Amino acid sequence: MPPLHVFRALLVSALLVLPLHATAHATDEHFRPYVPQHGRARPVVAVVGQNAGTELTDFVIPYAVLQRSGAVDAFAVATLPGSMTMRPALRLQPELDIKAFDKRFPKGADYVVVPAVVKRDDADLLRWLRAQYAKGATLVSICDGALVVANSGLLKGHRATAHWATEGLRRKSYPDTTWVPNTRYVVDGRLVSSAGISAAIPTSLALLESIAGRERAAQVGAQFGVTTWTAAHDSDVFHPHPGNLGALLRINVTNRWFHRVTRLGMALQPGIDDVTLALTADAYSRTGRSMVYGVSPLPQIRSASGLMWLPDNSQLASTQEPIEPITATRDAPVFDAVLASLDRRYGRSTARGVAIDFEYP
Repeated sequence: MPPLHVFRALLVSALLVLPLHATAHATDEHFRPYVPQHGRARPVVAVVGQNAGTELTDFVIPYAVLQRSGAVDAFAVATLPGSMTMRPALRLQPELDIKAFDKRFPKGADYVVVPAVVKRDDADLLRWLRAQYAKGATLVSICDGALVVANSGLLKGHRATAHWATEGLRRKSYPDTTWVPNTRYVVDGRLVSSAGISAAIPTSLALLESIAGRERAAQVGAQFGVTTWTAAHDSDVFHPHPGNLGALLRINVTNRWFHRVTRLGMALQPGIDDVTLALTADAYSRTGRSMVYGVSPLPQIRSASGLMWLPDNSQLASTQEPIEPITATRDAPVFDAVLASLDRRYGRSTARGVAIDFEYP
């Protein structure tokens, strides 16, 4: 049993970080319409991650949304050659590293999507982002990918947003940036940023709309049960407060201290839906009760959107339990199905804690 003072400290710290502002929810953020450049028939999009650790959902959803649209040429890019470890789970093989991308596209990308990464001050990544921006690319950060862009110096004097949990850190560490709360995404010229993890879908659809029109964005959004992607959002409700503290303690303390972590095997099959895969593996690996591993008899598996996934078979020293299939419908967002699955397996409090971590309304 953890000492009482630990819980008391968590409660006090939670109350101290309650937001003191009352900002209207932003609804008027609009991406600039895509203007063809470099003689390309359609835009080139680089979704860039760091080999040592890149947030799973932040990376996969923008890639999948844009690639499935058929309106862009999207590339999975890493800082270095070799596989990329995703956080908190799974591994994939990028198509290009940044040097190979530069050789193939010396004029740069039209858009660069920047997920949260483990090493926010990676010198090679920061240098590459500055170079891409100088060549005319629009940078789109997802969640705490904004801290990577901030470390590059490009956000000075601009508006931006990121995950609710880093609000205090961002305001202290990057005072030259205007950090906007209560919005799904912020568009400041060629610098775009989004709120927490679940903002990846609406941000990606808003970007797609600016490239290929609303009808195409709606067609892709329907695949995930999403019908609207405005910037309207209330990030304040996710900060710790008496109403949600129990759920946050559940996934961050109770589950981790009082339960064995279960290894869950997720079957990787050719053509697997990578959005459902990413959301499921990410969510289950944040519960404090389980960790998801990709399992396949094949050495690599190409998903529905073209990403190349690498199984974790060699890391499974003990028998893993199967994870229940997640079936998404066009009538509801796919993440609702994931949360319902968590509710059935671990209970309502754990599912709610994960939803808060994802900044999911």
